[in-house]
Amino acid sequence: MNPATALAARPRSLRDRWNLLTAHLERWIGGDLIALTGRVAIAAIFFQSGRTKVEGFLTITASTYELFRSEYALPLVPPEIAAHAAAAVETFVPVLMVLGLFTRLSAFVLLGMSTIIEIFVYPDAWPTHLSWAAILLYLIARGAGRWSVDRAIGVR
Repeated sequence: MNPATALAARPRSLRDRWNLLTAHLERWIGGDLIALTGRVAIAAIFFQSGRTKVEGFLTITASTYELFRSEYALPLVPPEIAAHAAAAVETFVPVLMVLGLFTRLSAFVLLGMSTIIEIFVYPDAWPTHLSWAAILLYLIARGAGRWSVDRAIGVR
């Protein structure tokens, strides 16, 4: 490259330097890393919540049943069914998320659960639920990324 071309290619203004930096960041931090980080982050949140509802593998605790009768009470869903469904979803779907298996469907299920929690259980916790929704919407729209079982088996 001749010096005149090199000089022309060098960023001159602060804006040009900023744009060059952001172009590098976009290459280094791609969608695959964002998807992997999002999958693990959201999986950790739901899995840890699920573990508080059970003893051992999937034995629902008495306190969980009581929570679903009082604080977590849902319209039209008996507390015993809701407790089992929540524990199962919060145990198995996060595993699928970490693996990146059926990611879009898994993210959709967790977004539905988040919506139910927001509307019926903790409506004042919308900032937390909105942050979960942002991660889940990204995964629904973009998928699991390159580092996933979905990609390995050819599932979009």
